[in-house]
Amino acid sequence: MTGNDRPAIEPTLVGRMIATQFPQWAGLPVRPVDVDGWDNHTFRLGTAMKVRLPSAAAYVAQVTKEDRWLPHLAPLLPLPIPVPLALGAAAEDYPWPWSVQSWLEGETASRERILDLGRFAISLAEFLVALQRIPAVGPPAGPHSFFRGGPLGVYDTETRQCLDALRGTIDVAEAGAVWSAALAAPWRSPAVWVHGDVATGNLLVREGRLGAVIDFGACAVGDPACDLVIAWTFLAGESREAFRRTLTADEATWARARGWALWKALLVLAANAGKGPDQELARRVIAEISAEHRGRPR
Repeated sequence: MTGNDRPAIEPTLVGRMIATQFPQWAGLPVRPVDVDGWDNHTFRLGTAMKVRLPSAAAYVAQVTKEDRWLPHLAPLLPLPIPVPLALGAAAEDYPWPWSVQSWLEGETASRERILDLGRFAISLAEFLVALQRIPAVGPPAGPHSFFRGGPLGVYDTETRQCLDALRGTIDVAEAGAVWSAALAAPWRSPAVWVHGDVATGNLLVREGRLGAVIDFGACAVGDPACDLVIAWTFLAGESREAFRRTLTADEATWARARGWALWKALLVLAANAGKGPDQELARRVIAEISAEHRGRPR
């Protein structure tokens, strides 16, 4: 979400900080996770815990936010989410606060691991509906959430710069029409809780089904449209329809969700010229949301 460098952190450093600040866990093995994220460096601590360390200053505010709000959200949700166990302080060569949380078993979502994609889509939508029903007494969308849950207009200049840069690469007129429609459909309802980063890397699959949701660093209260982007980045056809139907997302919310999906896909294309899985997905997302906006069958 930013251009900041992501400095390497060694397990030995994490182990020393654990031993100094939380001696009750000294001696537990510390090892990198198989699939790491971008905002945080994550390590397993023993078998039942994980350590999350922000990878740049831009993500530091998320540490105390998760510590404050995850215990509030967890009992009200239909699937497990991480439980904060301790807050660590800057030490040695690591300059920011960090956290220890419970470890949740599961594998990151992929179509190969899911038994029934339609059922998966419904389970995810039911989770988001439950999240949205929790009283929205949390932090309003802002820099701490990278404006997830906030108005799309925050990214208007960036999106239009991407469109200009991609002329001749995509149909800029069609993409621009999607973006304009999203901006013309503002959120007018009371704020609700949003996860902020509903992506396959933050959805854990167990026994072929959605088993847990992790990484609430971008959570906030605001417009839920940002949480629907997975409808195009992962779901398709009947599973996409099941997702939208369970959410009961109206046309305006769906239009804003297309805007969020477009913004991210344009960023990927503009920043990474050439071919590759990320670029191929971005092109497909842009094509599908443009077709939807024109009214073609989904």
